[in-house]
Amino acid sequence: MAGGGGGEGEPEFQVAPMIDVLLTILVFFMMITSAQVLKVDKSITLPIAMDALKSDSNREQAIVNVRWDPKVQKPSFVLDDRTYLEAKQMIPILKKMKATGETKIGTGKEQQPYRAVIRGDREVPAVHVATAMNACGEAGIADISFSAINKD
Repeated sequence: MAGGGGGEGEPEFQVAPMIDVLLTILVFFMMITSAQVLKVDKSITLPIAMDALKSDSNREQAIVNVRWDPKVQKPSFVLDDRTYLEAKQMIPILKKMKATGETKIGTGKEQQPYRAVIRGDREVPAVHVATAMNACGEAGIADISFSAINKD
């Protein structure tokens, strides 16, 4: 008797559903990775810090890019693909991002707090990076990191 419902014999292993699941997971991780890469501004030349460590990108975080325009000698701040001329303009958006990120994180003891990563161009005077840091602090973000490279 032909058919798949009999009780005799070994069940057949079907590969098609497993491939569907693996492709779905692959697409999911590719989308997450590309979304994180889009937040990084390629026009910024990061400063060199020989002791720089690789950060854990598995955390909820806001990425603040601080650009420097040498022609007008002024900074601009980029957060979520929006450019701000003053760091204090980012505070309401940073507050929303922190609240959203903390709901995703949860309240477990091993959970790490919401973080802001400041990516300042190596030509930006430190005072402008400090204003970005102050904006993050006023938004309630206490965990602040800085991006640097460990080789030229």
